[in-house]
Amino acid sequence: MAAFVEPHFDAWTQSGGNMTVVDKVPPEMLHMVHPHWNQFPPMNPLWHSILGFAIFMLGMISMIGNGCVMYIFTNTKSLRTPSNLLVVNLAFSDFFMMFCMGPPMVINCWHETWVFGPFACELYAMLGSLFGCASIWTMTMIAFDRYNVIVKGLSGKPMTNNGALLRIFGVWAFALFWTLAPLFGWNRYVPEGNMTACGTDYLTQTWLSRSYIIIYAVFVYWLPLLTIIYSYTFILKAVSAHEKNMREQAKKMNVASLRTQEAQNTSTEMKLAKVALVTISLWFMAWTPYLVINFTGIFKAAPISPLATIWGSLFAKANAVYNPIVYGISHPKYRAALYQKFPSLSCQDTTPADDGQSVVSGATQATDEKA
Repeated sequence: MAAFVEPHFDAWTQSGGNMTVVDKVPPEMLHMVHPHWNQFPPMNPLWHSILGFAIFMLGMISMIGNGCVMYIFTNTKSLRTPSNLLVVNLAFSDFFMMFCMGPPMVINCWHETWVFGPFACELYAMLGSLFGCASIWTMTMIAFDRYNVIVKGLSGKPMTNNGALLRIFGVWAFALFWTLAPLFGWNRYVPEGNMTACGTDYLTQTWLSRSYIIIYAVFVYWLPLLTIIYSYTFILKAVSAHEKNMREQAKKMNVASLRTQEAQNTSTEMKLAKVALVTISLWFMAWTPYLVINFTGIFKAAPISPLATIWGSLFAKANAVYNPIVYGISHPKYRAALYQKFPSLSCQDTTPADDGQSVVSGATQATDEKA
C-alpha cells in the first residue's frame, strides 16, 4: 500500500527526477511558460489540494459577504448616500474578483495545472489586474473622502451623486488602461510558477517588460499608499486637535465633558476612520506578497520557486473577504439592516446604534447647533 501511495505524492521521485512543473501544462500553453520554471519538480499535490480548498472557502465567504453589502447598501434608504456609492463599488469589485477567479483556480488545482488554454489565461490575469486596481483606487477615493469630511469640515465641498459616479468611472477607466496594456505588447500575461493561475510576466528581462512592472507598481501600489497615508495622517491630526480643544474647554468651564451631538458625530467619524485604516492596511497586506514576488523577479533579487508563487495568489484573493467582515463588525446601520434581511448572517447586538455613516466613507450628517 505504501509503495502505491508514495508516487502519488511525489511525482519527482516517480519519474526518476526528470519531471518538471511544466510537464502537465497543455502543449498550446508552452509558448507562454518562461524557461525559468523548467528547473523545478512538480509541486506536491497536497499543496494544490490546500490551495484549492482555501480559494474555494475564500470565494464562498467573499461572494456571500460582498453580495450582502451590495444588496443592503442599495436597498436601505438611509445608506443610499453619495459617499456610500464608493462602498458599493468596492464590494462590486471584490465580489467579481472571486466570482471570476475563484472557480477557475479551484478547477486548476484539481488538475494540478492550467487547463483552460492561452486565451483564458490572459483573460484570468486581466480580470485579476482589473479588479485589484479598481479596489485599491476605490479605497484611495474613500480615504480622500474621509479627508475631505473630517479635515476640511464645512469648508470642504460635499460629495454629490454625480461626483461619486465620476470618481467611480475614473477608477474603472484607469484600471482598464493598466489591464489592457499587456495585451498590446507592454509586458504580457503568463502562467505563474504554480501553473494554476496566471499573472504578469516578471521574469522576462527586457526593459519593455520590466518597465511595465515598475510603473504599474508606482501608480497602483505606491501612489495610492502614499495618498492614503497622507489622508489619514491629517485625519488623525485634526481629530486629535479637536479632542484636545474639547478637554481644555471642559477644564476651563469645570465640567466633565463638552460633547454635544456634533462632537459625538466627530467621535464617530474618528472610529470609522480607524476602521477604514484597518481595512486599507489589510488590503496592502494582501497585495504586498505579489509586489515582492514581481520585484524579486524583475531584479533577480532571489530565486523564485513555484511554491512561493502560491502565497501571492492566496493573499491577494483573501483581501476580497476582509471588507464585508469589517462592515459587519463595526457598522451599526449595516448591522441592523443585515439583521432584518438576513438574521442568520448577522452579528447584531440588542441595541443597535443609529449611525448613518458608512464604515469607510459615510457622509457626515449636518446637525443644527443649539444654544
